[in-house]
Amino acid sequence: MRRSWVWDLSGYTRMSRRRSSSDHHNRLPSWRTVASPRFSAGFARARSIPLKWKILLLLLVILLLISPILIWEPHIEISIYDRKWVKEEVEDLWPISTCFDHRRISPHYNITKSLLAPKRTQVHAGLPLRLGMDCYNFAGTVHPDEHPQGWLPPDQRTHYHTYWRTDLAPFSERQEWLLKSFFATQNVQTSRLILWSNGDLSGNEVLQKWLKWYPDAFVLKVVDYEQLAQGTELANSELLRVKDTKAWIDGDLVRLLVLWAYGGVWVDMDSLLTRDLSPLLEHEFVTQWDCYDKLYVPFNGALMNFHKNSPYLCEAFHIMTTSSPPRQGTTDWGATLYLKLWRRLVASSVRPFSVLPWCFSDGRSCRLDNRLPDPFQPDPRNGEWTFGLKMEEGGGLDRVLSSQVFSVHLHNQWTKPFPKGGWVERLLLRRYDQKLQRSPSGRKIRRTL
Repeated sequence: MRRSWVWDLSGYTRMSRRRSSSDHHNRLPSWRTVASPRFSAGFARARSIPLKWKILLLLLVILLLISPILIWEPHIEISIYDRKWVKEEVEDLWPISTCFDHRRISPHYNITKSLLAPKRTQVHAGLPLRLGMDCYNFAGTVHPDEHPQGWLPPDQRTHYHTYWRTDLAPFSERQEWLLKSFFATQNVQTSRLILWSNGDLSGNEVLQKWLKWYPDAFVLKVVDYEQLAQGTELANSELLRVKDTKAWIDGDLVRLLVLWAYGGVWVDMDSLLTRDLSPLLEHEFVTQWDCYDKLYVPFNGALMNFHKNSPYLCEAFHIMTTSSPPRQGTTDWGATLYLKLWRRLVASSVRPFSVLPWCFSDGRSCRLDNRLPDPFQPDPRNGEWTFGLKMEEGGGLDRVLSSQVFSVHLHNQWTKPFPKGGWVERLLLRRYDQKLQRSPSGRKIRRTL
């Protein structure tokens, strides 16, 4: 005799039965359903449905489940934040330090011109700019300088900074495209590009030719954190020697330190410049991360501009030295740092730095219907980008790149090639080469390009 459970849907009663000899080999209890007559009748009808209709019904259910994927391209992002970290590092507001005290501001920083003078251009849209071509059209309201300056000595020029890690990969033709985009789009008589690195790049053949072609507009420098941090609260700090958070040591920190020491524009190496940036430079700015209004990381440092010894940077260094160390693999001292700085400034009634809308430098980071086309995918067969805009020379995409946005950010995808004949090659890379061949150094460049 062996007892087993029988589940009765109508009354949940426990019953027992004698197992037959044929059941002895089954190790699991035997279960049967005691159902109501209505349930039994429905089950009988279900069993009577022809097989072909069952298959058709199954296919219909599958179609209903996958049809949204066929029509739409789902993009789901889930971010989880520690409540304690959010409260302590973001929501809690501390007063700013004395960086904006007139007695402390460096003589290198012209507070009247930088903070108080009226601006010729407007970079704050006041709207998220997510709809249609709004962001690109707003970028087009920033017009080129009508009266550009003439030749300036190197130390009086606008400094543009970028950075390459020598231990990451050799500096090669792929990285060279940023240099080409700089010399093809910026005023080489009033600008100078400084390529920073964590090792000596002076022997690199690719860089040697650019040093010869543009001796006044191009220079190589090796990062010395201790030297760059002089005059800041980070001077002699152990934070300059943190080893387990290389993301900010070789990323966010170096850009802030070189801008403090030299002033000027920071451009990430994985960028292609499309327009002259000089109309933007009356503003000190960072860039909007994307058009999705990320709550705790709304800002991006891939393109930014600050003057030498700027009190904004002074205040950023103060936040670094008085906040918790950055978490491993995070943007705590990058995107979140700029948010903390912005909120403290407005809480203290200090005019904050400007914020460029997302498409000015990162047009790939928005909705599927208005982001820039994928640089690493072939052009569509119909030759259209979005809203009926064409991708050929002189088309809508060409107009956006040449007279609206200022840069295309590629997001470190160094191993992906640009498709042959794709929009990046046709509308950007070829034109860089053509423009450089017509430049004052064109004879030398023509022999190599």
